[in-house]
Amino acid sequence: QVQFVESGGGLVQPGGSVRLSCVASESWFKFNDVGWYRQAPGKQRELAASITSDGRTNYADSVKGRFTISRDNAKKTLYLQMNSLKPDDTAVYKCNRAPRPYNAWGQGTQVTVSS
Repeated sequence: QVQFVESGGGLVQPGGSVRLSCVASESWFKFNDVGWYRQAPGKQRELAASITSDGRTNYADSVKGRFTISRDNAKKTLYLQMNSLKPDDTAVYKCNRAPRPYNAWGQGTQVTVSS
């Protein structure tokens, strides 16, 4: 059964940084492209960043240059380093296969950027 457990969010001031983590439940992780999705209230879900099984990365224009995605296949863990945060980055962040996510989702982790 595919499961994801996200952590690391919180309340951050504009310009601050936070690092998100996501642990996957299955060994499929190292063979798949994965990514961080985010959804703000009243907005559609967005794929913010993705990384292929061999480490190539891709970013949405809105986060390019500020976010860095990485993975540790041995730990089945995905990371998102978020710098220079803006109020528009406020959202629930979830991880999943990318760009075609599984139907199963974790609870996500809330990131709120506010002074």
